[in-house]
Amino acid sequence: MQPHFANLSSEVMHRIQQRFALLYGPAVAAKCIHRLAKQIGRYGVGYYGEEPGPLWTEKDAVLITYGDSIRTEDEPPLQTLHRFYNQQLKSAINTIHILPFCPYSSDDGFSVIDYREVAPQFGSWNDVCDLGRDTSLMFDLVLNHCSAKSLWFKEYQRGVQPGRDFFIALPPETDVSRVVRPRTHPLLTQVETRDGTRHVWTTFSDDQIDLNFANPDVLFEFIDIFMYYIAQGARIIRLDAVAFLWKELGTDCLHHPKTHEVVKILRDIGHMIAPQVILLTETNVPHQENISYFGDQDEAHMVYNFTLPPLLLHSMLQGKATELTEWAANLPALPSGNTFFNFTASHDGIGVRPLEGVISNQSIQALADTVQARGGRVNYRSNADGSNSPYELNITWYSALDAGDEYTIERFICSQALPMAMRGVPAIYIHTFTATRNDEDGLERTGQNRSINRMKWDESDLHTHLRSDDNGAILEHLTNLLELRAKQPAFHPDAEQRILRLDPLLFVVQRQCKSQTITAIHNLSNKTVCLDIPGTNLITGNTVSTLKAYEFAWLQS
Repeated sequence: MQPHFANLSSEVMHRIQQRFALLYGPAVAAKCIHRLAKQIGRYGVGYYGEEPGPLWTEKDAVLITYGDSIRTEDEPPLQTLHRFYNQQLKSAINTIHILPFCPYSSDDGFSVIDYREVAPQFGSWNDVCDLGRDTSLMFDLVLNHCSAKSLWFKEYQRGVQPGRDFFIALPPETDVSRVVRPRTHPLLTQVETRDGTRHVWTTFSDDQIDLNFANPDVLFEFIDIFMYYIAQGARIIRLDAVAFLWKELGTDCLHHPKTHEVVKILRDIGHMIAPQVILLTETNVPHQENISYFGDQDEAHMVYNFTLPPLLLHSMLQGKATELTEWAANLPALPSGNTFFNFTASHDGIGVRPLEGVISNQSIQALADTVQARGGRVNYRSNADGSNSPYELNITWYSALDAGDEYTIERFICSQALPMAMRGVPAIYIHTFTATRNDEDGLERTGQNRSINRMKWDESDLHTHLRSDDNGAILEHLTNLLELRAKQPAFHPDAEQRILRLDPLLFVVQRQCKSQTITAIHNLSNKTVCLDIPGTNLITGNTVSTLKAYEFAWLQS
């Protein structure tokens, strides 16, 4: 068997060299392409293997979880997670997104100390690979920043290579007011080095030091890590916070053209060495900015559908589907090979920047007020005019939809059925499956708002929790829906999608392929709505004439 890359067109390598030239200039690009040619095949990636199949099908569904979301004594949490998956979710989920599992210093994994190791408190690479034998895997490539405790940053502080040139330091008086900020703390953080006090670029926290991709050595480190993760079984690689990657004073440093070139380089390399691997960008920004990372089918295969969670929550709290319907009706018709990553809750909060231009600022603030009334928290960001505005809502999805009425479970399940019906790959956070309430103890312990939605379950406590009628029913409902969805070719991520305007209280999405048409209807209100649509409800096997409060139906005509 010949190496996959042996038959590659020189056109691909030429294209990558052009991208290097846009980043670093022609002379450096020539060196970069020779360096890349030597790097291809490292860890055995791309050297031998079968021809890839389709990127995705209707059977795809993702579980989002930390490696230690479930714990028990005397066992690595990755093994505990593996057992829970096999017992509860294997029939419904075929991919697990293990959130950052490398050694880290803060932010529950997103301040990476060592990208090539598994944190001992989670387990080992053997545990990760064992899990990968039963399911596909998704890893995070945390490439915008690393931990202040990483070897790279220690090298920077000592003034030794390669870390000496891996970071960005500026005079403290530098005008950085144009830089788009997702946080309210100062952009520059004071640190001590062998050469004296420096002020380094820190977009997210003083423990997360931004990396300098203007240095090609930084990019090549991440190309190496990219290949290593593929070798360890990653089928989906998530580019964390990629929108902030390239820094240039005088710009807003968000979605810089050179950031897009870096994504394109990773896409080209992935196509060469592992065409079965999916590149997913994480850019929690307004919708048009978000989908710019599809490029011209030369960047991400998949992007997070970031507008969906806050808009769906807003719609269900309002009890009407009008704004959700109008937004969904204007989604672009994606070409084959691009799709959305559809989710509601995740390890982060519910970002509200994607609502800009979709609902009013007053409605965004009302949403934030409701979340706070239900025990949640709100994180803010700094604006260019010096003001602050809501950036992220921190609350579990269950608590956000718990109005204290008799419809909480119906409302909750409807909120999960809707993304399953939309074009894309559905992804469900573990605390959605388990109907986890706000973790007040975790919030108090860490003082970090995001901890409210990052509960660490004791395995025995979780089993007790799931034995209650309501919680167990939610898990059963969601797994049954995913199992049913996986049998419907009309739910293929590439199948046609139409949004129908039938009633202001209903969100209706029609999915169609050559062999099947499904009309998925969701009542977002606590009222009963009459229907006059032919077809059999795939969920119940019956025809449907009315939808009760928060009821939904998948009608096959």
